[in-house]
Amino acid sequence: MRTPLLYALHSGNLYGTERMALATAAGLADEFAPVIFAPEGPALAEARRRGFEARAFRNIREFARLVRPWLAGHKRLAFVATGVTHSGACLLLNLFYRRKVAHLHLVHGGAEERLSYGRKRMLNGRPVTFVAVSSFVRERLIANGVATAQIEVVENFLPEERVAAAPRRAPFTRPGIGRVIVISRLDPMKRVDLLLEALERSPVLRRLPVRIFGTGWEQEMLKYRAAKSLPCVEFAGFRPDLEGELAGADLLAHMCPVEPFGLAILEAMAADIPVLVPDRGGAGSLVEHDISGFRFSADDADSLAARLEELTRMPAGRLNRVVAGGRCLLATRFSQAARIADYRRLLEEAAA
Repeated sequence: MRTPLLYALHSGNLYGTERMALATAAGLADEFAPVIFAPEGPALAEARRRGFEARAFRNIREFARLVRPWLAGHKRLAFVATGVTHSGACLLLNLFYRRKVAHLHLVHGGAEERLSYGRKRMLNGRPVTFVAVSSFVRERLIANGVATAQIEVVENFLPEERVAAAPRRAPFTRPGIGRVIVISRLDPMKRVDLLLEALERSPVLRRLPVRIFGTGWEQEMLKYRAAKSLPCVEFAGFRPDLEGELAGADLLAHMCPVEPFGLAILEAMAADIPVLVPDRGGAGSLVEHDISGFRFSADDADSLAARLEELTRMPAGRLNRVVAGGRCLLATRFSQAARIADYRRLLEEAAA
């Protein structure tokens, strides 16, 4: 009989955190029986489509009421959460039931330090293992007072079937990149404004076609700015499936210097397009410059412009070599099998 795996999501959306949760649950489903808890929304719909048991809740009281029967009915189970209140609820309930719970708390990071990292220290000293999705997230947890000994790093991955099915760009046959894609929320921390500044500073780059996918509260301001001097920049809004768009581009540009991870970077690698990232943050840690991607000095428009100009005239062979480096990373560092093995090990250790 498989051990129940209760996975509590603080959001019902289907962004990177939720997609990774479902992929992880699927990878562990041979040994565990996944049950997904989340507010009603696309995440639960996808969980049901995958055949997982799914439970919707509206508040912490409803969540506790839904989880309680699982603790009452099983002597051993695994519990994974992304929100402090949900981990806290499980801990409090188990003070009564005294079950053997392998408890992981996933930390994907985010925009606001206190909410993303600072509140996690409330779980210090509890039987909880923090799982940081990057070394950058681990550093931010420690800086915000989370117990170092409780933190493990398990990076995100792309499911094998997604890598295999992804549309792929044909190899470069001519020098230089000609079409840039950006996939990002449009808010200040993402630094899409830095890209516009870099394009504005270079007569060569003003003619570079750029498509920006995403929405946010800076959207209208950025569109207005681009309309004045950057006619080749298009704001294409939000789209749930961008695999085809990635395969039609020559470069994914990512500007955020405090990104916890950057799942779109792995998706670009699966599409066989090179990536350009800042040299700080979780995104910067995903690639090695000129081997599996390219980097520029974070928050520096001149550095970004110089790197983009270099890429517009880079030999095809060099671009193809970097693309191959990205594919190698997907098969090793970011492979589903390797990272699921990490989760399996952590659950076994937590249950010991």
